Order: sequence, then C-alpha cells, then structure tokens
Amino acid sequence: MLENQSFATTMTVAQMVRQLSFAYTTLIKNKLPLKRFPSVMLWGQPGVGKSQGVKQIAEEMSVATGKKVVITDVRLLLFNPVDLRGIPTANADKTLAVWLKPQIFQMDDSEDVINILFLDEISAAPQSVQASAYQITLDRTVGEHKLPENCIVIAAGNRVTDKSVVYTMPKALANRLCHIEIKSNATAWYEWAVKNGINEKVCGYIKNTPDVLNAFNTEENSLAFPTPRSWEMVSNILNDVSSDINSVFPLIAGCVGEEAAYDFKNWCEIYSKIPSAKDVFVKGKCIVPGRPEALMATATMITSNVKKHSSAQEIYNAIDFVDKMPLEFRTNIFEEFLKIKNIRKILESNKIYNDWFMRSGRFWEDYD
Repeated sequence: MLENQSFATTMTVAQMVRQLSFAYTTLIKNKLPLKRFPSVMLWGQPGVGKSQGVKQIAEEMSVATGKKVVITDVRLLLFNPVDLRGIPTANADKTLAVWLKPQIFQMDDSEDVINILFLDEISAAPQSVQASAYQITLDRTVGEHKLPENCIVIAAGNRVTDKSVVYTMPKALANRLCHIEIKSNATAWYEWAVKNGINEKVCGYIKNTPDVLNAFNTEENSLAFPTPRSWEMVSNILNDVSSDINSVFPLIAGCVGEEAAYDFKNWCEIYSKIPSAKDVFVKGKCIVPGRPEALMATATMITSNVKKHSSAQEIYNAIDFVDKMPLEFRTNIFEEFLKIKNIRKILESNKIYNDWFMRSGRFWEDYD
C-alpha cells in the first residue's frame, strides 16, 4: 500500500456500483474491448462492503446486457506466485519447461458471458504475489497465460490506516489501476438492505441509529465491532437461526460487540410492541403508535414487508394505515412504495395515494 495515502475519488458502495456498472455496460453495448477500461482497485476498511459491491456490479451488468456474469474470486493473501503462474512441467518431448494453467484462468470466453476476476485482499498479499499481479492488471496475462477478452479485473484491499495485514503496494502497480476508496453510508446501505432481504429489525435499527452501521476504530482492540458486513451477519442469524434475539444474543454480540448488541436488543424490544405486518397488510385494523421510536420502527416494518404483501387489497390496507401516520413518516413510506415497480398499478388506482402523489410534486418517471 502507498505511504501517505490519499484518495481523489471516494464513493459509497452504491455509487461505486453505479459508476462501474455504467462504464462496463457502455463498453459492452458499444462492442468495445473491456481492456480499454483500466483495472479497478477498491480501497476500504474491513467489512465496508467491497466484496458485496462486486456482486452487485455483476447483477446489474447481467440485467443491463442480458449476459451471464461469472465472478472468479481470488484471495491473494492465500496465494503464492506459483499459484498465479502455474506449476512447471516438461513438454511432450521433455526438452522444454511449460506451465500448467491455474484454475483461475479457466474462464468461459463465449460472447454471452462476462467474467469478473476479483483479486481480493491484494494489499495483504506478499510483494512477490503483488508482483505477479502486475501483468494481470495491465497486460491481463501472467507468464504464458492470458485472460479472455470478456474479462474485467477488479482488485480490493484494506488501507494502511486500517491497521490490517498490509504490504506496501509498489507505485508501478498502483499506477496501473483506477483507485476508488469506499466509504460507508447508512442511507445507501438501508436502501440496499430493504431490497436484499436484510432482517427488518436490523434495517429499522440502522435507520433509527445510522451511526452504529460502522463503528470501526483502529484504536480499539475489540475483535467484534459493527460494520456493514457484521450487520449482514446478524441479519443472517435472525433470518436463518432464530428471530428471538434473546436466544441468539451471544451470537449477535460475537458479530458486532456487546455494546452494539445490547443497544440493538433494546431496539428490538420497541419493535416487538408495534403492529405486525399481518395487522397492517392483511387485517387492516390496528392503532398507529404514538412514540417517535415506535413510529420509526413501524415505518421500517412496512417498507421491509411491502414486497411480501403485494395484492391490491393488502396494499390498500397499508395505505389506509400509513395515511393516519404523521406527515414525515407518511411521506417516507409512500416514497419507498414508489421504488417497487410491481405495485405501481395498484398505487395508481388508489385515491389516497394518488392525492398524496399529486401534492408531492413527484413524477413516476423519476422512479423508473
């Protein structure tokens, strides 16, 4: 990694995904070589979402191009130089040494496929391995082996200031890359979380307490601390193991630390007292909470569950309920509804929603 490191370009994960997806998709649609775009280096603290961002790029490119996008994830920290170049062996007549192609270069080079070679933890790799990455990032080759024309190269690593395992990146390699520093952003993360099935309790807690999304501190010695990655781990525990926070509390604390875990537990106690999704969407009969924190929790519950309750009557029930909430919460929830295209026709046919929409000064086209 570079000493006295500074970054001209800092983005959230969502901004990075949008920029790179647009760049790659433009090249593909214009039938230009992918190697015309420089290899990308994503810098950022542990758990900020670099790897998740690469997966999102693949998903967006697949939708935009109609092609299959395959990610080859290479953790360079675990590699030796020979792992990249291949194992030497004798040729058929035993007069020359040849190099067996490593598995990572066995990519589908057909026109209906896009490959992403993701060189993760490059800054933690020994310099001998980083040296082997020179050819990959610029020449798209290692020794005798060449990446296919349909391959994109993206690297990622931690910064010097993160106090992780880091080796200095030579300037010759650094100059071959387009550098982007990834920063956390609670609003962008919440929007991603709602769309990707992150547990509604986690979504609500982060929206209500955005500063706790990322409490990474190099001065503290705690091994468990809140980051976007560790909150996703908490979500997986609640979704896949048990939704009862008391029964899995030690596991949650093991992901985000005790302080954040206890604060999250207190939030969940508030969440347990708000109307259920069934009450709002199916039954259509429940009382709007009065306390601000309960209103926030209810708003998150509704936006997290709207995709699961998408019949016309269920949406109408939710609109009737939301219409009784204070203006700030009503506006936020109704705007979240706009982002869900498969309920657009239902919203257009509802008088309450249409009245709000006309007064809001918004346009349907802004949410396409």
